[in-house]
Amino acid sequence: MEKTFMLFVFMLGVFSLTGTVSAQNTNSGLPQLLLRLDDIGMNHSVNMAVEKMAETGMPFSASVQFACPWYQEAVEILKKHPNVSVGVHLTLTSEWKNYRWGPVTGRTAVPSLVDTVGYFPQSTRAFGKSGYKLDEVEKELSAQIERALGSGLKITYIDPHMGIALSTPELRALTEKLAHKYKLAISTLSSVTYFGETYKEMWGEPVATKKVAFLDYVTNHLNPNRPNLVVIHTATPSPEMDALFDMNSKMMNDSDGKPLTSIHRQTELNMLLSPEFRSMVGKNFQLINYQQLLSGKDISVLKASTVE
Repeated sequence: MEKTFMLFVFMLGVFSLTGTVSAQNTNSGLPQLLLRLDDIGMNHSVNMAVEKMAETGMPFSASVQFACPWYQEAVEILKKHPNVSVGVHLTLTSEWKNYRWGPVTGRTAVPSLVDTVGYFPQSTRAFGKSGYKLDEVEKELSAQIERALGSGLKITYIDPHMGIALSTPELRALTEKLAHKYKLAISTLSSVTYFGETYKEMWGEPVATKKVAFLDYVTNHLNPNRPNLVVIHTATPSPEMDALFDMNSKMMNDSDGKPLTSIHRQTELNMLLSPEFRSMVGKNFQLINYQQLLSGKDISVLKASTVE
């Protein structure tokens, strides 16, 4: 059944900003840059990367996969850093060869969401063909959100891992329903925005040009009238990252089958920590996170619109 793309009524309280976030001048006149680091909790290497970024004191947002094995370490790290706004990276796929995860609710509670060995499907296409049931999707995503809320972290928003939870009108309506139920925002996807953000991600940029492309974007292409979201995937070097073979993207593996994901993620971390990027903060743009974006707003009805 076709549904209008509308975000239901939220009542979001006034968020208290601390540390580096409070030091940001919200009336600076500079373009606003939102950095969102995805897949936090996926493994130790990804967690170590978000810790390095958090220790800079720069405000950013971190989307945590609460269905993944290392989410508890991520929680410990993020509790120490109020400059980081935390979201739930709603997860319905498990996309790595030989490194898999399944539902928080357990395989028997949501049988339409798992394969024969009890894990989430390994690709968006496999999920789409799986015969998933919406009531089971709602049960699982609710469990992920409730695990997040029960962790002791302040949760500000939700967003879809690999885009799945916003990929059809029915799934989008369900995600909006959950956002309303738990009084959470929804972070922008590539094609749809709830807070007027522009959208950019560095995932698909080749390693050789990734840093230059990122610095050029934040220098010359930010919209001065809208928040500018850039989605980042980071990790520190490690054998576990080097072994991860992406089952969805040929670009993340070379022609001989060697995984390249680790190099991509190390490069994205390095560009965020680089002196060139850090020297731009407060000069070329104002860094904010979702907690800061929503601070002081009494949001009643928000409609989804197309990202330009």
